[in-house]
Amino acid sequence: MTYCVAMNLASGMLFASDSRTNAGVDHVSTFRKMQFFQQPDERLLVMLSAGNLATTQSVVSLLRQRANASSGKGERNILNVPSMYDAACLVGDTLREIVERDGPTLSQSKIEVGCSFLLGGQIRGEAPRLFNIYPQGNFIEATPDTPYFQIGEAKYGKPIIDRVVNYHTPVEDAAKCALISFDSTMKSNLSVGLPIDMLVYDKDDFGPGIHQRITEQDPYFQQLHTGWGQALREAFAALPPMRWKE
Repeated sequence: MTYCVAMNLASGMLFASDSRTNAGVDHVSTFRKMQFFQQPDERLLVMLSAGNLATTQSVVSLLRQRANASSGKGERNILNVPSMYDAACLVGDTLREIVERDGPTLSQSKIEVGCSFLLGGQIRGEAPRLFNIYPQGNFIEATPDTPYFQIGEAKYGKPIIDRVVNYHTPVEDAAKCALISFDSTMKSNLSVGLPIDMLVYDKDDFGPGIHQRITEQDPYFQQLHTGWGQALREAFAALPPMRWKE
């Protein structure tokens, strides 16, 4: 399993993903689930993935291969599409292509071929945008009313984000909230685990963003883990007791 979250806020964007994959309790591996597509001073696209690892890797590899092969030829690719909407369409089309190619064979072995993506970033000429691309290749876009998306094992981390984050939340606070949501998820589900890849992008920067890989030794994450657990216990103890009817 996996857990990924992306946010499109007034001041910038945030992306975070865990790196654990497993095919049973005795087969656990680490794979990066955050990918970048960048043209300096012109665009930065960040893609997070969840689902069948072979499918997600095939989609990413095909996007990169076609971007390299068509460079200078004017053919549509992830590095020259004119808008984030077109980029989301391209990812959806590529996903459908891979599923059509591999799906029948994998279905015979009862293997789920599907995967999903969060695709966000900014292309010069438009504002930052964020899309949730479904296994079928269609997608929805984040709005100020719903400024964040999750994919994978989302249910454990959703409550804290729902309570804290809105469109005007500073990115620094959103990053703290996202890490707490990962800590809550890892506490309840062993299929999600460190390291966590996190990237923060300032609106209209068009640079590489600030990328950080958070491991078990990260002092800030350990501080959040300990402080959040203690704060929850103290808040619970401060609540009034249940008054049973006699």
